[in-house]
Amino acid sequence: MGLAAFNLPDFPEKMEFREMAHKVLDEWIDTFMPFFESQTPPDLRSLSDHFQNTRQMFLGACLQAAVERLHKPLFGQRRADCPKCGHAVLRHAVRERSVSTLQGSFSLSRPYFYCGDCQEGFAPLDEALGPAPEHHQFDIQERAVRCAGRLPFAEAATQFEELTGVSIGNHFCHETLQSAGEVATLEEVLPNREEILRRIEQAQLASGEKPILVVTADGAMTPTRQQAPRKEKRGPGRYQEVKGFRIYLIGPLGRIVHVASWHQVQDAADIRQSLHVASKRIDQDRVRVALLADGAAWVWNALEECFPQGRRILDYYHCAEHVWEAADALYGEGTPEAQEWAEAFLSQLCLGKVDQSIAALALIKTKTAQQREAVENLSTYLENQAQRIHYIDDVEKGYHIGSGAMESANKYICHTRMKRPGAWWVVNSGNAMLRVRCAMYNGTFEKVFQKYMATKS
Repeated sequence: MGLAAFNLPDFPEKMEFREMAHKVLDEWIDTFMPFFESQTPPDLRSLSDHFQNTRQMFLGACLQAAVERLHKPLFGQRRADCPKCGHAVLRHAVRERSVSTLQGSFSLSRPYFYCGDCQEGFAPLDEALGPAPEHHQFDIQERAVRCAGRLPFAEAATQFEELTGVSIGNHFCHETLQSAGEVATLEEVLPNREEILRRIEQAQLASGEKPILVVTADGAMTPTRQQAPRKEKRGPGRYQEVKGFRIYLIGPLGRIVHVASWHQVQDAADIRQSLHVASKRIDQDRVRVALLADGAAWVWNALEECFPQGRRILDYYHCAEHVWEAADALYGEGTPEAQEWAEAFLSQLCLGKVDQSIAALALIKTKTAQQREAVENLSTYLENQAQRIHYIDDVEKGYHIGSGAMESANKYICHTRMKRPGAWWVVNSGNAMLRVRCAMYNGTFEKVFQKYMATKS
């Protein structure tokens, strides 16, 4: 037995919105009349361009109508309670405000109230809508930050206008990204414990063996300058090190499952503290931790302090550079003898025969001070890194032996945006950019922007 069909009654506001939308639609359709009057029908590109160039006229008016109908009681409000003291006050004035959204620009006439006791004014409609205090609203601001996080500010503004039809300007891109970057703290930029656990489960191996979690850190140089007024000389710049870490999982088929990155112009103590925060969000009993880095002392101090149970692995390619430097000094750069010696020496290191390799270096009879220095440097380097060299065993157990994933993070997060031709960064602005880019890379940008909106409301 079938159910009887019935229709719910339409709300008056819905009917008013429908009538308004139809009226705007008719006006928008009128803009197509030249196409119908032309003897030559337009091609697809011309029609698409017309839609793009005129859609905000239609959608902006529809959005305004939706706001006015859905919040109709607030537009006619004559009395309201002060949000601070609770006293009822009468409407003081009706104030108009223009807003710009991705759908178009329009004006809102909002009742404005003023409490004489608190000496504060308020507009209940603003409380309901939660608009940005700026003319361009949060939908525009969010996408502007995303664009400016990927492209130079002037190019971001140009691309934004070409794609959306909204003109924002490069200074707006810069200022909005800076504001968003200021609230992008480590707490928001790093994924939370639940999200990291989800990624660990994503990387779970079919064998049931715990996935490998790689923790690596490195530095990348970026151009910086002193703060100065926009039209005054800024003085000489200098390169400073962006210290950063990356945490990732080795998933099925060896695919990388990214967990978290954090890069800042900071000192060794700062990055160690940041890595400590990240380590507390990881259930280390669910993974096999590997610490992978070059020979920098600040890197290993941070990694070993925050992940004391991790398997220590010296980056193979960094180690090989030291071996080749000694080979070139002993036998001449690019010679067959240098290649033969370096490859044989690296083979011994891969087998874990570090002590034997150091002993072999002591037996080399050098002929020049340069050769002697090269051999001594390699010997000292291997003595300091001996406990981290076991490459064949690492590979057999599924560990990475190269820090290419960290190098990729440096290039993507830092170099591609910070090292643009002619770019010089004030450290505060550069760090704000890096925090935004880390959030985008970590998949936490939406959380960061939600916090940014809360600070504006």
